Amino acid sequence: VQLVESGGGLVQPGGSLRLSCATSGFSFSSNGMNWVRQAPGKGLEWVSGIDTDGSNAFYGDAVKGRFTLSRDNAKNTMYLEMDSVKPEDTGVYYCVASLCGYVLACGFGYWGQGTQVTVSS
Repeated sequence: VQLVESGGGLVQPGGSLRLSCATSGFSFSSNGMNWVRQAPGKGLEWVSGIDTDGSNAFYGDAVKGRFTLSRDNAKNTMYLEMDSVKPEDTGVYYCVASLCGYVLACGFGYWGQGTQVTVSS
């Protein structure tokens, strides 16, 4: 099983960034998928999740209205479009597969290694 995040980096406040999570080794289209982040010196924070067919995406209050989550089951890949980023969005972003198809109904299974996002001028 592999979950490989990419697209992180340094971005200025108010800018945009697109994260990708390429997966293999499990049935991607059968699992809900999530992004979880960890800011420096803080605990894990769930950012967003999407159900198996992409029809339902959910967001934490901190990113609602600024981030957009999508998935391409044909490519076994998930995307997070981050717009109007803020310094408090800084952290390591992890791609996480849910244990079932509905992200609000079950816990986390497979994790990626994470990608660093830094929002700073």
